[in-house]
Amino acid sequence: MPWSETTRMDERRRFIELLESCRFTMTELCESFGIARKTGYKWAERYVAEGLAGLEDRSRAPKRCPHATEGRCVEALVEERRRHPRWGPRKLLDRLGRRHPDWSWPAVSTAGAILKRHGLVPPRRRRRRRSTRCEKPVLQAHQPNDLWTTDFKGEFRLGNRQLCYPLTAMDQVSRYLLDCRARKSVAIAGARPVFEALFRRFGLPRAILCDNGTPFAAFQAPCRLSRLSVWWVRLGILPIFIQPGHPEQNGSHERMHRTLKAATARPPRQSFGAQQRCFDRFRQEYNTERPHEALELDRPAERYAPSLRPYPATLPEIDYPGHFEVRRVSSKGSIRWRQRKVFFSESLARERVGLEEIDDGLWSIYLADLLLGRYDERCGETEWL
Repeated sequence: MPWSETTRMDERRRFIELLESCRFTMTELCESFGIARKTGYKWAERYVAEGLAGLEDRSRAPKRCPHATEGRCVEALVEERRRHPRWGPRKLLDRLGRRHPDWSWPAVSTAGAILKRHGLVPPRRRRRRRSTRCEKPVLQAHQPNDLWTTDFKGEFRLGNRQLCYPLTAMDQVSRYLLDCRARKSVAIAGARPVFEALFRRFGLPRAILCDNGTPFAAFQAPCRLSRLSVWWVRLGILPIFIQPGHPEQNGSHERMHRTLKAATARPPRQSFGAQQRCFDRFRQEYNTERPHEALELDRPAERYAPSLRPYPATLPEIDYPGHFEVRRVSSKGSIRWRQRKVFFSESLARERVGLEEIDDGLWSIYLADLLLGRYDERCGETEWL
């Protein structure tokens, strides 16, 4: 199955569709999409005034610039470049400045931009494009265990030709590397035992930040919940997913991965056992010996303390308020609702969900405290967040 892709325009269209459905409040939608209410109202007003065209990004270039380069300077610069195609802007400005000392010549960087705009700069080797800043905020963590970050570092082959998938988890505030575990795949069967061991050893965090890959997320499920992240919700842990294509939202974890790769995978070890011992040595050094610049040269172990929320011996049942209608999702991912079968997701199979009526025939759907979407029993339609 191909990866699902989304763009800013897709997100804005979906925001408007959900807003027009009248099943969500502006506050709920803005919180789900990670934008301020002011931004939400801005896109709603543009859509009313201009339709879908109003959702496109607008140019932020000023309509006039009092310090724009004079036309005669531009013409002279372009003409001189054509005479001397191997000269750069610094040389060209020096020559033209001597010829016309009373003209207002631009800076070197501006001259270079003018030449590029006129097609007089040969293309260079394409550099890696840096990610742009995103609007979606990440939970602000202030204490250890407020937010853990996790990811699978890119796979690599061991000396015996087996693929190794390192699963890493780190506390964002203290930068304490909780674990780096060699796995044979990214399947949930190998990931869940790692988190169980972490929860038993360090307790439960408030939230876990991860990307949209397997086994953390499922794009077709409500709130992108996979079986693993549903389990987190059952434990009272909020899963937070970065926006697709924006690894910088988990930047501190990605930076740790670069250090991990240089220290443990160049060259790789011969077997899983040898590679795991290498990971363990790295984790010990990273936490207790290596000064961390983000911590004012403290060691992560000096800043970290285990969580006060213990891992429960048995998974507790979700307790919904008395006015909720509670249904258990079938093994196929659906519930029965007044002679109708309503499909949720196989990720929620055998979980108890709560439905709260907020208007005549309009129901909010919850998994524990997490709002999943709205169900309109009048038309049988469901909108997921």
